Amino acid sequence: MEDLTRHAVITGATSGIGQAAAVALVRLGWQVTLVGRDPGRLDAALGAVREAAAGPEPVGLLADFAQLSQVRDLAAKLSGQRVDVLANNAGLVANRRTTTVDGHELTIQTNHLAPFLLANLLRDQLAPGARIVNTASMAHSFGTLDPDNLDRRGGIYSAWLAYGGSKRANILFAAEAARRWPDLLSFSFHPGVVRTRFGTPAARLFYKIGPGIATPEQGADQLVWLATEDPAQLSNGAYYVLRKPTRPHPSAGDPQFADRLWDASAAAVL
Repeated sequence: MEDLTRHAVITGATSGIGQAAAVALVRLGWQVTLVGRDPGRLDAALGAVREAAAGPEPVGLLADFAQLSQVRDLAAKLSGQRVDVLANNAGLVANRRTTTVDGHELTIQTNHLAPFLLANLLRDQLAPGARIVNTASMAHSFGTLDPDNLDRRGGIYSAWLAYGGSKRANILFAAEAARRWPDLLSFSFHPGVVRTRFGTPAARLFYKIGPGIATPEQGADQLVWLATEDPAQLSNGAYYVLRKPTRPHPSAGDPQFADRLWDASAAAVL
């Protein structure tokens, strides 16, 4: 008998939105693979997710997206497994300009180039109707992004402009994947301002003490919903805010710009 258990691969799954989404999906009986870069945090997250599991045992795999070789190793470890949902959730804000071992600016590599590479490497394992869900941000509206200069060479470096630009790339990637891979579903979403460990030290302090900050479970709501909702109720390629398709910043909704970004990303990592 064919195994109908659905399988989600969630990056950035050792805390915050990623871990909360993993807990929600294993409660629904899904097989979940958690991806993280820190062994201790990955083990702790696996323990928490395992306690909630109503189906298969969750699996943990290590990968640091600051090294593209580890992304390729991750894809190799997943080889042969059907993937129903790829949740590109890993991300960071770099406090200063940092160049990875691959020669790319750290923020764009971690937040966009590495998940772009992972999706392409897993393309043949994404069954028809499978979903790619990208954690973006309303920060995309103030970021800057140039497909001809993804690594932000020259000029003054701004952590938040770089972060916002990488989130714009997430939205453009989701839209372009829907056009190039029409047998799949692809989305991006803004999770809200969430009480997590994410961001610069000042941002983490705000997330800890600021009023009205969403819980990780609230932040993960749209990820889980986009992973499980009836596809007839979803808009392929769309950017979602509060479960509603939302028009992003004009440059994040430009198909020609998305096409340029895809080709530049492929040239950078494939």
